[in-house]
Amino acid sequence: MTEDKKTSPTQAILGLVILAAGVWYFFGGGMEKQADKDLRAIEKTVASEAVAEYQIAKRNGSAMDACAQAGLVSASYLQAKDEENYKVWKITEKSDCKAAGVSD
Repeated sequence: MTEDKKTSPTQAILGLVILAAGVWYFFGGGMEKQADKDLRAIEKTVASEAVAEYQIAKRNGSAMDACAQAGLVSASYLQAKDEENYKVWKITEKSDCKAAGVSD
């Protein structure tokens, strides 16, 4: 024998609210906002890792290594749309490249 279960009005309303929230999240911009937030976090991580790599190149590599890595760091900050750090690293890049004998 199967038991016939009825949905209570409270369950029906709760189900509709959950469904509406899901539809809004997927089609109303919730996913896009989360993806944008995740992308910004990734870009910041990439820039931080590029700085760490620059420091290794500066300590252990040639002047040309430091020049090249400083360029990668400035490009990382440009990609992250971090204008303040981009400007700082462009100055560092220019200085390191000048020390390596590379002119602009």
